[in-house]
Amino acid sequence: MSEPVIASMAEVRKHLADVIDRARREETPTIITRRGKSEAVLVDIDEYRRLREAAERYEDEWLNHLADQAESEGTEGSVSMEEMAALLRSAN
Repeated sequence: MSEPVIASMAEVRKHLADVIDRARREETPTIITRRGKSEAVLVDIDEYRRLREAAERYEDEWLNHLADQAESEGTEGSVSMEEMAALLRSAN
């Protein structure tokens, strides 16, 4: 993956097809800014899927580690995996 290009929202609007082509063909993401502040990133769909799968794998591994750790420490005051995942998601 190439270093990202930084472009304003106005630039991206004017050249959306080019921004998408750059992400897809050149594997170059575009950081989209609004009023000088980074707001979003446009990446190729395959890269998005890869990142999403990696994040889900990491989350599963981390939750499993927490569950193993809690199990080894006993169950008093513990919560279910579903409750823990909901708590973590709400914190973000």
